[in-house]
Amino acid sequence: MKIYKLGEEVLREKCEAVKPEEINDSFRETLNEMFETMVSANGVGLAAPQVGIAKRFFVVIADDDVRRVFINPEIIKTSAEMTDYEEGCLSIPGVYEVIQRPVKVSITALNERGKRFTINDAEGLLARIIQHEYDHLDGILYLDRGDKAFEEETVAEFKKKAERAAAKAAKKAAKLASKAARKGNC
Repeated sequence: MKIYKLGEEVLREKCEAVKPEEINDSFRETLNEMFETMVSANGVGLAAPQVGIAKRFFVVIADDDVRRVFINPEIIKTSAEMTDYEEGCLSIPGVYEVIQRPVKVSITALNERGKRFTINDAEGLLARIIQHEYDHLDGILYLDRGDKAFEEETVAEFKKKAERAAAKAAKKAAKLASKAARKGNC
């Protein structure tokens, strides 16, 4: 699966709920593909909008190596105690920033079979990943929770990268079109 990068619109959309009838074998195959994509990219969490799907679900493998699926999640409680941790994101590769978030989080969601479950007082890496991925479902990136100047600089850098990539692709397409036109004149 393609991982969408900073600057692509789907990352800023507020996602729609998954309907119960959508949780089927095809949906579960999408979840498996997301796990494979996440693991091959050395990630620990991946939200649907990061693969171009504007729906409310994400997958996680924290430091306990358990595969977890969260469909239509709702954070029901966070601790008052906060902690700092350096975060990164598969949609913003190579960029890290220390972000403050609650130490503990409680969440309810549906699993890959459509059954409701609740995790109370998740902490450590699992709590951090849940909050990070949950933000994606509301179009929030970890950069939004950090230093404004750092966010602006990172957004500008990714915009320049995207413009360079588009210019390179256009140049390549023009070169191929020219080559094809010359072949047609033989």
